[in-house]
Parts: sequence; C-alpha cells; structure tokens
Amino acid sequence: MGGLALHAQTSIEAPPAAVFALFGSESGAGWLFDATCDRVAVGAVVTLQAPLGGERITVLGRISALRPPGAARPGRIELRLDQPWRGRLRVLFEPDGAGTRVRIVADLDDSGLSWLMRRRGHPVPEREHAGAHLLGLLTSKSGPGSVFAASTENLAAMAVEEVNADGGIRGRPLRLVVGDDGTDPATGAAEAWRLVRAGCRTLLTATTSATFVRTAAELRRSGVLLVQTLMNEGGLGGELCMQLGERPADQLRAAAGPLMAAASGRRWFLAGNDYVWPQVVHAIARPVLAEHRASIVGEGFAALGTRDFAPLIERITASGADVVLSSFVGADLVAFERQCHAMGVRERCRTLTFALDEPTRERIGDAAAAGMWGVSGYFEQLDGPANAGFLRRYRDLFGRFAPPVSSIAESAYEAVHLYAGAARRAGEDEPRTIARELRCSRGDFPRGPVTVTGPETVRQELFVAEAVAGGFAVSPSR
Repeated sequence: MGGLALHAQTSIEAPPAAVFALFGSESGAGWLFDATCDRVAVGAVVTLQAPLGGERITVLGRISALRPPGAARPGRIELRLDQPWRGRLRVLFEPDGAGTRVRIVADLDDSGLSWLMRRRGHPVPEREHAGAHLLGLLTSKSGPGSVFAASTENLAAMAVEEVNADGGIRGRPLRLVVGDDGTDPATGAAEAWRLVRAGCRTLLTATTSATFVRTAAELRRSGVLLVQTLMNEGGLGGELCMQLGERPADQLRAAAGPLMAAASGRRWFLAGNDYVWPQVVHAIARPVLAEHRASIVGEGFAALGTRDFAPLIERITASGADVVLSSFVGADLVAFERQCHAMGVRERCRTLTFALDEPTRERIGDAAAAGMWGVSGYFEQLDGPANAGFLRRYRDLFGRFAPPVSSIAESAYEAVHLYAGAARRAGEDEPRTIARELRCSRGDFPRGPVTVTGPETVRQELFVAEAVAGGFAVSPSR
C-alpha cells in the first residue's frame, strides 16, 4: 500500500493578502481558517477540525513553512502533521482575478492511509513480519488523547530502532505494530484484538485508563501480556497485567507543598474528566491534602470530549479556591485551561495537573499556561548528558518540527527497552516468562533510574515543574 495525496480548492472574493490573514482567525470562514493557532509563525502549533467522509477529524500539526502573498508570488502555509497521521498539508493562496484561489494538498503516508481506511470501515491487510518478534503499541492517535500522545509512537519507534541496533530480541528484529484507541474504550479493545490477531503477544498501552481497564478485561484470558506504560492509578496488576508510570498519591505529595506556597493558600478545588483515573485522583487527594492541612472547597467532573466548561469554571471562581487540582487530559485539558485563562481564573489561583506535559502545554499556549504546574518523572528541560543525547537522537530521527517529548511519550520509550531486556533474559517468547523478568527490571533512562519490583510497583524520581514561556521551569520534588 502506498501513500495518498488529497487535493481540494475553492475561490474567495477577496485579495490573497486578506484571505491569508484569515488563517487561524476562528472567524467562521470555514474549517481551514477556523484553525486554532495562537500565532501564524513557523513552529507554531495548529489544530484543525478537518471534514473527512462526513465527520470532523481533529488534525494536529505545526507550521513548518510560511510565505505571505506578494505582488508576483502566491502565498503559502505548510503544516507538518503529527496526529492522526504524519504528513504535510500545503495551503496555497493564488490570485484569481480580483479574488483568491485557495488550493489545499494533504499528503498521507502509508500508515496514515491505513488509519484512514480503518476509520472508514474498510479492511486493511496486516503487513507480513516473517521472522520478527512483534510488539503491540496501543496509543491515542485520534480523539482528545491525541494531544498527550503526540510523540508516543515516535519514541516507541526510536526505542525499537535502538533495540534492533543492539541485536534485536535474541537475534530477531523487533517490530512495532500500532493501534489507535480513538480515546474510546470500545475502540481500544477492538484495536487490541486486532494487534493480537496480527501476532502480538505483548501490548504496551499508552492510553487513558478507561481504555486500559476495558482492554484488560477483554484480554484477561487471552494469554497476552498487557503493560500500561504511562501515569495511572494502579490496582490491576497481575501475572499478565503490569502498570508502570507515576501514581497520583506520589505526584500530589511531591507537589502539594510547592503549589500552596506559590498560591499563598490551602483551599483546593478538584476538577476533571469523568472516568476512572480522575475519579481515583480525586479520592486520593482527600487524605493526601488532609496530611498537608489543606481544605477542599469544591469538586466537579465533565465527560471526555467536553468543550464548554463555563459552568464548572464559574463554580471554581465562586468557591474561593487557591489551587485547582485538574485531572482533565489531552484536548479537554487544553480547552479547560484556555477557558480558565479567558475567564480570569489564573488571576485568582494556581492550577496543578498531573497530565500537564510538553505537547499539552504548548497547545494551551504561553499566556493561558502561566500559573500552571505539573509533576511527573520526566520533562524535556531536565539537565544532564543522558537527556541531552536522547533529545538529540529524537530530533535527528524526526526533525525539528516533530512534537516535543513528554513523560507520557518517554514512558513508552522506556517500556520498549524494559520489555526487550526482559524478553532477552527470558530466553523464550512465552508472555508469562517475559512478565516474570519484567517484574524485576531496572534501567537508566533520560529521566534517571527506573526500578520495577512488581506488577505495579515502580521507583523513580519525580519532578515539579512550573509552566513558563516556551516550556517548564523544573525542580526535583525533594
């Protein structure tokens, strides 16, 4: 199967310079011009709601080239696309009499074409991987989770390349087979079964816990090893089910003191998406905040996919909270925080969110992210030669316009390496044998040493970070 180029064009009765200026204006002039883009500049992130086959698909990318219209040249905006597929989108603004002809060309790579065909319900044959050791990756290429998963597939692929450069798995090449849960548990379970049918006997899952819980239940008797790589609430670990990543109690204990000092207050409002991970975060927050002599002045949930948070934000401002503990994720976190900024919440209180990572922060924007804090095991701004070399390899492989690295994505990189080490030590492909080795693993990674001592017991350092223009100001939690 090859790639695909999609073409479209339209004419607008306005000069090219005026039409070019509409991009990112959210003026109601159509899906292209209604792109979310805080600034039209090379490197700026862009979110499009593209019409494909009768539905709107959220497409994430950034501006990679820019040329305003001139007297004798057409204007041009080029986007590097990351989710749900990698490719380019070129927009040309050409004179057309007194108006402008707008031409759009979107390039899909092979995996993007496969994704689109599956999305439209068409069967897609799986690739042949004769002689390879297969490893499944279930991530969120679409839906609200596509924001936090922006670099997950890249980092997993980079780890696979490094494993293969070091001899693969007992002389066999490691191959990654990727599935998209669409940030939907039922879709995630169906994609997990597709990966199993393709020959994967271990699945790494970098999705919401809602998808992980559903997938774990579906695969319980399949003999497949399921590994949750990113931050999660724990509680499901077993012989063939492992949960790595940060735990909310550890994250909150690390960050509660610094947040209350920054906010000069101890009143907290809990707000998040309505599924298992945020629910557990809020339940854990009550005793942990009590340890810090803090009080909870309100709580609210919203379904995944919510875009209007005004009623909840009004409750927050009326509560007198000093700190908001936000357990929203992905695109929901972006929308919530941008609305908080617009409604003046940041003038009154600080926000702590465990899922605040680099791709999410840059889509919230520098202005709206001011006053936000995150806590996790990895940030791009960590000092040290290990992280510097890691980021250099990432940029060499995927280019300067690839999405930034985050704790969520870096955890997938770690999981591939931990799995490869366990599979080598196991000496066989049986998932139970590999799982036994994985439960007593250790590795030195860009975030530092990571030690696994059970199906859901992981030791790692945590870092507290304040959002600043262009990134984070990071400090150790101790």
